[in-house]
Amino acid sequence: MLLRPDGDDVLCIGQASHAWISGQMARAWAEPFAPYEEVCLAAEQHDVGMAEWDLAPTLNLETGLPHSFTEMPFSDHSALWLEAPKRLVTTSVYAAALASLHGTRLYELREPTPAVSDFLRRQEAFRSELGFARSDLEPGSTLVWIWDYLSLAALLGWVGEVEGLSVDGPSVTPWPFRDPALVVRCEARRLTERFQDEAAMRSALDSAPLETLEIRLGQP
Repeated sequence: MLLRPDGDDVLCIGQASHAWISGQMARAWAEPFAPYEEVCLAAEQHDVGMAEWDLAPTLNLETGLPHSFTEMPFSDHSALWLEAPKRLVTTSVYAAALASLHGTRLYELREPTPAVSDFLRRQEAFRSELGFARSDLEPGSTLVWIWDYLSLAALLGWVGEVEGLSVDGPSVTPWPFRDPALVVRCEARRLTERFQDEAAMRSALDSAPLETLEIRLGQP
């Protein structure tokens, strides 16, 4: 789950809704890529493993809000990510392999531990069972990585660089999309209070107003 501050409120955005923005970016990308539909699918579904967790997130007692994706316990996060690519196998084995490699890239950023090494080994074995070497997937994986970062930057105000692009929230340079501006959308639920009880937080999240969030990306 992504937590986007809005005054004193917080907009809670499901990981799958953030990934939806990645899919919108994929279909607006200026440079051609292949296999087109499979890579777009992987972009849109790269966080599929988080969807069920977002329906009943755990409570961060320090913030009084749901755990964000950066705050989740390792055991929960890794278990979800190990299962996530399997959910795409019956749709597209290529997209499933890309989702697996995305998880690998995320965990390669973590401090090396036996648990991290085991996660990476199991993801590599999964891709091998599907018939893919990492080199087969790198071009599409790099694009999914870019779109994931751009979506998170637009939603959370990140400033940084990714694969030669300079990013400042919704501003991107050099401009990588076909049209001179791009409007993306996702859905969020608004929380107006903080909680000390997980059941109360989940109940408030379930009944919170659903909002459509539109963000305009452009050049500085």
